Order: sequence, then structure tokens, then C-alpha cells
Amino acid sequence: MRTVRIWFHKKGTAKYISHLDLNRCISQAFHKAKVPLWYTQGFHPYAFLTFALPLSLGITGLRESVDIKMEGEISNQELMERLNDALPDDIVIYDITEPVMKPGKIAFASFEILLEPEDVTPDELARIITVLFQSPEIIVSKRSKAGAREINLKPYLSRVKVQVEGDKVRLSAILPAGSTENINPSLLLTAMETYLSCRFYTDITRTNLYDADMQAFA
Repeated sequence: MRTVRIWFHKKGTAKYISHLDLNRCISQAFHKAKVPLWYTQGFHPYAFLTFALPLSLGITGLRESVDIKMEGEISNQELMERLNDALPDDIVIYDITEPVMKPGKIAFASFEILLEPEDVTPDELARIITVLFQSPEIIVSKRSKAGAREINLKPYLSRVKVQVEGDKVRLSAILPAGSTENINPSLLLTAMETYLSCRFYTDITRTNLYDADMQAFA
């Protein structure tokens, strides 16, 4: 038995697949590809599948991963080919490695947020966002299993960069993520919608995960 970490992209229409449906989709792909998964013992055996940090609905993922335990002999290259043949086009496996870092060590995530303004120029949108993010207090409502609570977003914006890119505005953000603390990038959009009187289309991509020392998840 060996444990492998499967790396994949989640793009296009796949970003609208919930984590539960993603789990089902990948589980079905393992079955279709005849991957020799290891199953637990007992009355209700199940396969060992561990996703690093599930994505929120509507967010593209460039470096997603799931850990599996396998029995039997199958090379990483053959495993990747079998699974890609069994998965939809917008979920693509691009690498298979041995796990190095435990998912519980994840502390930060990096995001690229593209904003396409409807009623102001990109330069004006970038300017007013910069002014907003320099405010001493930015109160937003954060939902959790325990219910909604108000938080000040300001302390989490030190690693957010705002720049104009053609007819869009790009926010490059590194935010707390993981089991200890989690700031969803949608909270930045909530703040802009609350405090700014302009409208824009959005596209969010998670590019990487990191531990507390900003070492990339591997």
C-alpha cells in the first residue's frame, strides 16, 4: 500500500461543482479507471480520499490536490492517464507525487481576483478600492457554522495588491486559510459592494496554498 498526492486543475464549468459533487465525481473516476484503491476494514469499508482544502463554489483552482491510498502496482504516469480519461474536461490531473506536507499545516492561500467594472473606468475602480483598503476599519459580515458575525477585514489586507490590467482590475491576495483561520476572498467583494457605489463582474482563482512560514504546500 502506498499514499500518493494527486494534483489537478478545477476550471471552467467545474468551478460550479460543489465539493460534495467533486468528491463523487473523482470517486467515480477512480472506479471507472479501475484504480486499486485501499479500503478501510469493517462493516462499511470506504476509500481513503483526503482533499487539502476544499474550494468554495464558483472559484477556479489551479493547484488542487487529493490524497489516496493504493494497493497493487501502477505507475504514476499510468494512473494519471487513466484518471484523465475518466474525468470531465474541466478537471485535469497534471501531476502525482508523494505527500510532503500534511493538509493540517495549511495556513494561507493565494488568490487572483479579476474585476471588470460596469460603470467606472478600471483606473477609477483601482483608485477607490485602494482608498477603501487603506481605511482603518472595514466591517463585513462573516458566516460560519456558528452563525454570522461582524469582523474587521482591515488586518487581513496587508498582502493584497491592486493593479490595473487592461480593461480589468486585478487583486492579488494572500489570505488566511485552513482550520485555524479562514478569510474567504468573497469577503473582499462583500466589502467593495458594501462601501463602494459601483458595479463589476468578478472572477476568482486560487493559485496556491502555503504553511505558516509561507512554504508552498507540497
